[in-house]
Amino acid sequence: MSDSTAPQTGPETTTTRRALVTGASSGIGAATVRRLRADGWQVVAAARRADRLEALAAETGCEVYAVDLTDDDAVAALAEHLAATGGLDAVVNNAGGALGLDRVEDADIDGWRRMYEINVLGTLRVTKAVLPLLREAGATKGVADVVNMTSTAAQGAYEGGAGYTGAKHAEHMLSQTLRWEIAGEPVRVIEVAPGAVATEEFSLVRFGGDAAKAAAVYEGYTPLVADDVADIVAWAVSRPDHVNIDLVTVRPRAQAHNSKIVRGTGI
Repeated sequence: MSDSTAPQTGPETTTTRRALVTGASSGIGAATVRRLRADGWQVVAAARRADRLEALAAETGCEVYAVDLTDDDAVAALAEHLAATGGLDAVVNNAGGALGLDRVEDADIDGWRRMYEINVLGTLRVTKAVLPLLREAGATKGVADVVNMTSTAAQGAYEGGAGYTGAKHAEHMLSQTLRWEIAGEPVRVIEVAPGAVATEEFSLVRFGGDAAKAAAVYEGYTPLVADDVADIVAWAVSRPDHVNIDLVTVRPRAQAHNSKIVRGTGI
């Protein structure tokens, strides 16, 4: 006999939901695709590298869509494809990344421009394009979700990080502002802000392919892994329809803030 007064631990709607995950070819994006598929979601995995997407599709059964999120027309075409093939219940704006660790006086302007283009404008393009689909899903199913993957870099400065912290803070403010602007509509805006996450590419890309520098970022402590972050995304979008997880900040236990990591203690 069930207890009708017990708190709910999942969404009111039981219909199959469909999510778009950007930056899905590796790292947190790929892990999120795997986790949502395991939870019964239909998932459209989007990224530039079609070969990696095809491998992910073979592994998980997800749909794939190769796209350049810096291209307005390509993103519009993606939204049209989603509308024509079943609509959308959630978007996970995961595509992003850091380039370099230069002081402000030595900053690479092109690198900053690229970080803003993908972290901020990419998230903006995709969100604008799919928001009508999310509104439609929310109205018919009870709730829809925008999940923006920011970073603890959005919450505080560190030396050498002005380009990335600036871009991620802009993405954080985009998330907060959107939440205020659509308050009362059946669309939740969720922000997940990870600290140090050891993935196969994040630090390697940041340091221009220097494997030694990339590995040193995670030495002497236990960083998060992509599955840790994917678990939080899956939890946030599984809350009851009336519950909004505004912001989750998640760090390794050894990391107190952006520039303080305790190394060599076994944690």
